[in-house]
Amino acid sequence: DVQLVESGGGSVQAGGSLKLSCTTRGHTTGGACMGWFRQAPGKEREGVARISPGVIFYSDSVKGRFTISSDVAVGTMYLQMNSLKPEDTAVYTCAIVFRGCATVSGPADFLYWGLGTQVTVS
Repeated sequence: DVQLVESGGGSVQAGGSLKLSCTTRGHTTGGACMGWFRQAPGKEREGVARISPGVIFYSDSVKGRFTISSDVAVGTMYLQMNSLKPEDTAVYTCAIVFRGCATVSGPADFLYWGLGTQVTVS
């Protein structure tokens, strides 16, 4: 069974940084599209970034501040979040689908999801 486990959330002041990790268990991540999503109270889920070999996408709201990366050898994806703003406050969740991101259009394409980690920026 495939499981995704996030870590690295927490509370930080505006302008600070956090690094999230998402480890996939039960399946290799080589060639897969992995993505970060977030959902704030009362708002719709938003795609933040996604990555597969040779392909990276960022939402306009995080471009230039967040960096997504992955290490296939350890099955882990990362999200380095810098210059955090209060509007970045949300539950951040990772997801994976076992094909490249170029064929992925949105959250409905992702097969497996983590439980999420809270990020609070004050």
